[in-house]
Amino acid sequence: MPFVNSNGIRLSYQRSGHGEPVLLIMGSGAAGRVWTMHQTPALNKAGYETIVFDNRGIAPSDAPLGEYTLADMTADTLGLIEALEIGPCRIVGTSMGSMIAQEIALARPDLVQCAVLLATRARSDATRRMMQAAERSLTASGITLPPKYEAVRTVLEMLSPTTLNDDDVAAGWLEIFELTAGQSAPGQQSVDATGDRREALRQVAVPCRAIAFSDDLICPPHLVAEVADAIPDCDYLEIPRCGHLGNLENPDAVNTAIIEFLDKN
Repeated sequence: MPFVNSNGIRLSYQRSGHGEPVLLIMGSGAAGRVWTMHQTPALNKAGYETIVFDNRGIAPSDAPLGEYTLADMTADTLGLIEALEIGPCRIVGTSMGSMIAQEIALARPDLVQCAVLLATRARSDATRRMMQAAERSLTASGITLPPKYEAVRTVLEMLSPTTLNDDDVAAGWLEIFELTAGQSAPGQQSVDATGDRREALRQVAVPCRAIAFSDDLICPPHLVAEVADAIPDCDYLEIPRCGHLGNLENPDAVNTAIIEFLDKN
């Protein structure tokens, strides 16, 4: 995997397909290659080149010590766009990645053609603030949860009842999360702890689509809808029967929603 120097660090990236470029920005604690399970093949088939990368904190990209900020991650991604000379490009982000995409669209609209914002938000409500605080407290305590416990907690937070109530599918997810337990990027935990960005987002000048997942506990639909309401040229879609990992739980519906919007913009 090649690297690019951006904002003082090295980021690993991967390009595939041919056509106009689409940059995909992953959420916290996950590698860019997660996009290649479902999204990049569909986008390549639809006639787009895709660029995925590992955010700071995710190997083999650099993992500086300390906590990261949304500004850090935004500057990293802007540097990547400029180094690869792909701007103005279409952007797809999920969770933390969609919050980075919002900031890029706000700060450098000249580098963004349009943006799809999966599982996004402009602020944290009381429940989400408590979830973030609890996660930070657990990390600070130095306690390591048993892999089986971490797997159960993760699937309950990240997946929909539709998935959890299917024995075979749920068992597969539990196995995956148990095997990957402990592979997190602690520096990214503070990135979501931003203030209320709704007023700032009123200045976004590029077309956007905000996509919510009906059973998302991390970025619930009402918070995603606030983003759509704040950005002047932004429509809103809600995809049923999936949680925070909707791009993996219901990839066909997600890919259709992404490509339909990109084709128009």
